[in-house]
Amino acid sequence: MAILVDDPLWTRWGRRWAHLVSDSDFEELHAFARWLGLPRRAFHNDHYDLPEEYWPRALVLGAEPVTSRELVVRLRDAGLRHRPGPRVSRPARPARDGG
Repeated sequence: MAILVDDPLWTRWGRRWAHLVSDSDFEELHAFARWLGLPRRAFHNDHYDLPEEYWPRALVLGAEPVTSRELVVRLRDAGLRHRPGPRVSRPARPARDGG
């Protein structure tokens, strides 16, 4: 039973982000996230998006640093991996003829 965190490698909204997961259950993950000060809106189906500035504190509080690959393997092995659905491409909009 561990809380796992990968390196903050993903860039979005001008920040770098990591992923925070549990390899045992979501209650453990939610409790750790509350302790860390993450809002519930940072939870996305099976992980929390963790801003880079939270990363050192997550380690101090006991999160185990792992590679992204290890994080996914352990999440899947725990039966907690939520795979996103297939992306649906939308048909192109017809061009306006200006008339």
